[in-house]
Amino acid sequence: MSDLISIIIPYYKKKFFFSKAIKSVLRQSYKNFEIILIYDDISKNELKFVNKILKKIKKKKIIINKKNLGAGISRNKGIKVAKGNFIAFLDADDIWHKDKLKDQLAFMKKNKINFSYTDYLIIDENEKKIKKIKAPKMIRYSDLLFSCDIGLSSVMASSKLFKLESFPNLRTKEDYVLWLKLSKKNVRMLGINKTLTRWRKTSDSLSNSIIQKLKDAFTVYNKHLKFNMLNSLILTFILSFNFIKKRYL
Repeated sequence: MSDLISIIIPYYKKKFFFSKAIKSVLRQSYKNFEIILIYDDISKNELKFVNKILKKIKKKKIIINKKNLGAGISRNKGIKVAKGNFIAFLDADDIWHKDKLKDQLAFMKKNKINFSYTDYLIIDENEKKIKKIKAPKMIRYSDLLFSCDIGLSSVMASSKLFKLESFPNLRTKEDYVLWLKLSKKNVRMLGINKTLTRWRKTSDSLSNSIIQKLKDAFTVYNKHLKFNMLNSLILTFILSFNFIKKRYL
């Protein structure tokens, strides 16, 4: 019997793009998956729409947060109820290639690894391609300290890894902290040089808030990794420089 893959999707005000994200899941050539959606909007204004989009999907769970918890904590709630041997993350406005799950699972089994990620395209709100981000063949803790080259919606990992670590309570860079902590435990992380993910850059995204990103980057180093203030400031500067170079240069 093939491995069940649990797809974790936090949802917060993504009505315009959500149907495209779900269509990319339903088009997957690998069919043994479940969808776990965590509805993180206390207004409930888009809940009826979400239920309608997911109505015909048999293997699904919808978790409704009583208050806005953010993407990281919402993903943790999804992981807790996931039944899959593997966890795949998808943000509600991103898109997968139709062979994403099939190719990634085969790659992980062939290489006997518990964590993988892929090349991804950055696209805008109108599907226009902005830039391609190439996945490094391997990422270690020493690499991640200076640059995060792992696209969240490109990640698939063994469910057992999330017994070791979970997403922290940060508004941005919550995934970066988790990858750092897993890599520090010597989890082998390999990249697939196939463009299997499209990451959408939107004008209202938290990840586009420069001030929030700087604050959270400093928190990553100072609070979560326990670096002193000076080293945290230096690493925040390096991370920000590498981000600008990767995305814009």
